[in-house]
This record gives sequence, C-alpha cells and structure tokens, in this order.
Amino acid sequence: MTLLAWCVAWLLDVIIGDPQRWPHPVRWIGNLINALQRVIRRYCHSDSALRIGGGAMWLVVVGMTWAVAWGVLALARTIHPWLGWAVEVWMIFTVLAGRCLARAAQDVERPLRAGALAESREKLSWIVGRDTSQLQPEQINRAVVETVAENTVDGIIAPLFFLLLGGAPLAMAYKAVNTLDSMVGYKHEKYRAIGMVSARLDDVANYIPARLSWLLLSVAAFLCRNDGSRALRTGWRDRYNHSSPNCAWAEATVAGALGIRLGGPNDYFGQRVEKPWIGDALRPIAVDDISRTIRLMWVASTLALALFIVARWLAVGAA
Repeated sequence: MTLLAWCVAWLLDVIIGDPQRWPHPVRWIGNLINALQRVIRRYCHSDSALRIGGGAMWLVVVGMTWAVAWGVLALARTIHPWLGWAVEVWMIFTVLAGRCLARAAQDVERPLRAGALAESREKLSWIVGRDTSQLQPEQINRAVVETVAENTVDGIIAPLFFLLLGGAPLAMAYKAVNTLDSMVGYKHEKYRAIGMVSARLDDVANYIPARLSWLLLSVAAFLCRNDGSRALRTGWRDRYNHSSPNCAWAEATVAGALGIRLGGPNDYFGQRVEKPWIGDALRPIAVDDISRTIRLMWVASTLALALFIVARWLAVGAA
C-alpha cells in the first residue's frame, strides 16, 4: 500500500501538478512563516536576537509541520485505512514539484521562442531571485536551465529521499525546511540574520539528495542520449563552483550533459554577485536547452522514485 501511494502521488504530480485553486500545505506553511517573521521582527532588533528568533521560527515551523502531518495521517488511518491511504497520497503529491517546475520553465520558454522578450523576463522573475529586467536571451536560457537543474533536487529528489527515511510526515517537514530557505534564506541584508538558521539547515537537508542528483542526472543523460560521461565528469569537477555546497552538483551535471556553461555573474537585489562559471561552453546555450533540461529532470526523477522504491522494498524485506 505504501509503495502504491508513492507511485500514485508521483503520477498525479506528473499529470496535473499543483492546480492553483487547490488548497496546498506550502501556502499554509508560508503564511505561518510570514506571521512568525512579523512577531520576531517586532521584538528582536539586533542581529544576534534575529538569529535566535530565526532559529526558534525554524523549530516551530518544521516541528509543527511534522506534527500536524503525522496527526492528520494517524487520524485518517484510524477512521478508515483507505482514507489514510488517500491522505498519504495527497501529502506526497503536494511535496513533489516536477510538473510545476516544468510548467514554470515552459512559461518562460514560449514567449522567448516567440521573440516576446519582455514577457519572458517577467515570467522568469517569478521563479528566480536575480534581476531579470535587462537579461538577454542567452542569459534567460541560462537562468531557466539553472533553475530546473537546481530544483530537480529540492523539488523532487529530496522529498522522495525524506519520504523513504520517514514517510509522508518527514517529507512534509522537509518541504517546510525548503520553504523556510526560499522565503528567508537569503544573504541580502534584510534576511541575513533571521534566515541564517534556515539557510544552513536547508544545506544540511539537501546534502545527500544533491549528491544523488549527480549520479541520477548522469544516468538520465545517458538515457536521453546526451553526453553522460561528460555529465559525470563535469558534475564532479565543478561540484563546488557555487556559494551553496549543494547547488552546483545538479547544475554542473546538466551543464556537462548538454555541453554548455552555466553560472557566472548576476544581479540580486540591486547588487552584483560574481559567481564562478560551471561547465564548458562547447557551444552557445540555446532555447532548446530548456526542454532538454526538463527531459533530464523527468528521467532523473523517475530513476529516483525507482531507486527509493527498491531501497524501501529491501529494507522491509530485511526487517
């Protein structure tokens, strides 16, 4: 039943993604984070106080998310096993973001192909933190490829990994960790103190999934008839060419698979951030690389699901 729930939830994400009008736990988690932020900023003013407040916020948000998920799932199973199964499927479905990620990338790709640069920049601004107002087509392509590669980890592989470790409640708790990082885990002055704990613990949570993404995306490159061996080599060589200890693993692997260069300087919150280059520019990056990266994401996520199902089956069989 548990493995069937995993597969059904994954298929639901592939087929329908996250309909905007549906209730979604991440929105509730985001509302909780915003409410706690306001309280913390009202009483904490120094950097040290904000760091402590940010740590307390992390504990409350992640702990409450796990506890509520566990309680709702336990209650549903008590009422009826099939209700519990349906709730489990729903929870897993909500922590996966493959279809949403693909749709967001395609929303940028379509106007870019049509020459509607202003619309493409606007759609890109919805999914990246960098300033998009002056980006040229090559820079837009690079930003989308980087976003899809990076979010393959925290949108699909990591939730499945924590699902393996602790079921739907732990996967939900991971989603809270990731949401905290996406909302307050910035090096910008406004969030540097209050988001320090969230940023650091998100790095910890993604440590193993990011490294798994190197292997999974490399195998995906072979299966997609990209350069799998170069993906493996470049993923390892450039794995630390990023300020984050995790982001470059997936980005470098995709760059190697496609023979393109990612990274480089970007503007964030009006500040120029110099980043090292990732990969080798064997050819100019093109708009088709967006769809190629989406394909790599889907194949890698399928491999991750299969890997974790086998791991779960072996663990249950050995118990």
